[in-house]
Amino acid sequence: MSSEKISVVIPVLNEENAVAKVITDIPKTVWTLDGKTEGRVQGIIVVDNGCTDNTAAIARRNGARVITEPRRGYGSACLAGIAALTTTEPDIVVFLDGDYSDYPTDMPQLLHPILEGKADFVVGSRCADGARDALLPQARFGNWLACFFIKCFYDVRYTDLGPFRAIRYPQLLALDMQDKTFGWTVEMQLKAAKQGISVCEVPVRYRKRIGVSKITGTFTGTLKAGYKILTTLFYHRFLR
Repeated sequence: MSSEKISVVIPVLNEENAVAKVITDIPKTVWTLDGKTEGRVQGIIVVDNGCTDNTAAIARRNGARVITEPRRGYGSACLAGIAALTTTEPDIVVFLDGDYSDYPTDMPQLLHPILEGKADFVVGSRCADGARDALLPQARFGNWLACFFIKCFYDVRYTDLGPFRAIRYPQLLALDMQDKTFGWTVEMQLKAAKQGISVCEVPVRYRKRIGVSKITGTFTGTLKAGYKILTTLFYHRFLR
């Protein structure tokens, strides 16, 4: 039997009503279907991206390691989480949101292809029953458009830019992630396509988040996110 070390990174901004639910729902151990490989969660890192409520304290009480990243931005928080992994060097890193829109209990579906050696990067596609209905229309359209361009540019088919994802740590470092704001997820997926990293999607559930989204919850935030995603795509295709 082989065992893989897993670290979970959760970026948060004022999620005091959700973060405990996210942490406590994370499975501690995941087995492959044949029982030959075990994935064990060795640590949960919650990245405080400027919280002004009790999110950090609640996360600590529920067993997470909390680090602070004062520079606002989803990508900035994820980058800080990656930097914090140098002390533990896991085999696999899982990213999920702290608003309880993802189902942490779906983590085995994400991890099985990696633990079984079938992929190095797995994206949770929010296409399970009812999942797409929980996405705002502008988010659905933005995801479709970005995935369309990735298919045109790199001939790799994605159906979603979902935040719930798992990747082997060496491959994550090889991606040399840079984006500090809304382009984080699409940067990861297009770089994986460019580098030929073995990737697959698995269906995951999705629900309406607790609280209001800081991005798609506002018209301005939606425009900024859409603009950043598209400029990230075109920059990496034509200027890098």
